Amino acid sequence: MSSFRKLLIIDGSGHLMGRLASIVAKNLLQGQRIVVLRCERINISGNFYRNKLKFLQFLRKRTNTKPSRGPYHLRSPSRMFWRVVRGMLPHKKPRGKRALERLKVYEGIPPPYDKKKRFVCPPALRYLRLKPGRKFCVIGRLAGEVGWKYGPIVEALEEKRKAKSQVYYRKKQKEWNLEEKAKQNVEKKIAHYQRVIEGFGSR
Repeated sequence: MSSFRKLLIIDGSGHLMGRLASIVAKNLLQGQRIVVLRCERINISGNFYRNKLKFLQFLRKRTNTKPSRGPYHLRSPSRMFWRVVRGMLPHKKPRGKRALERLKVYEGIPPPYDKKKRFVCPPALRYLRLKPGRKFCVIGRLAGEVGWKYGPIVEALEEKRKAKSQVYYRKKQKEWNLEEKAKQNVEKKIAHYQRVIEGFGSR
């Protein structure tokens, strides 16, 4: 993840939360702007029951005299991930505040990011980092059981996006096939010119 881009768009699906958060935090401090999508599909190692107990324990932590003073228990998957990244940044200092402003997190893939190139982060992928057979859970399910209500809506929007994307892909595939046929049709006609071009060292 060292290559610097204007905007780095990461598809969070199938990544381990802590590993992804640490890589994101480091890149934010280096000045990289990052967008993390499909946060509801991020994984946490350990079985679901254990992770739910840990979160319920966290929900009990509050200011006794005035709970509205915090700590604030963020329920949506994107904000859960955001909070984990925040814990890895010096967020009370100007440098950390600026770094946190460079991060955006979303459930699903909202526009305009649905038409942009998305990346994965191999050092944080669950199937590369977690031993086969180990238990894990998805934070979308965890969030749904502690107060997040928008899981079905996000799923419906994702289905709609995938259907739209499939139509676009089929259209592009037809265009590619026509382009290949056109190349084959003129291959003999331009063979002489092609040899001349290749003679100059170009292909």
